[in-house]
Amino acid sequence: MIRVRFESPDGAVVDAAGVDGARLLDVAQAAGMPLEGTCDGDMACATCHVIVAAGDFARLPSASEAEEDLLDLAPAATRTSRLSCQIRLTDVLDGLTVRVPAD
Repeated sequence: MIRVRFESPDGAVVDAAGVDGARLLDVAQAAGMPLEGTCDGDMACATCHVIVAAGDFARLPSASEAEEDLLDLAPAATRTSRLSCQIRLTDVLDGLTVRVPAD
């Protein structure tokens, strides 16, 4: 299992785990994080936007141009923002920390 630490908008910390290949969005939702994922991972919205811890960001594969375009529209986006539907868990990401921004 690949461990992920989520920080909710209210500051609560939730530790969760997912299998190799699982979408970060699915792991977050199973852990009770308030991420909608309205488009179900079709990259038609930014409701699954998360902010990756600066120290973990380099471990992620690069975002596609389409993902970057959607992140430009996400409220509270930062340079370490990603769409959680586009992140698949791998062993390299074990211990990943992400924050769910407030609406």
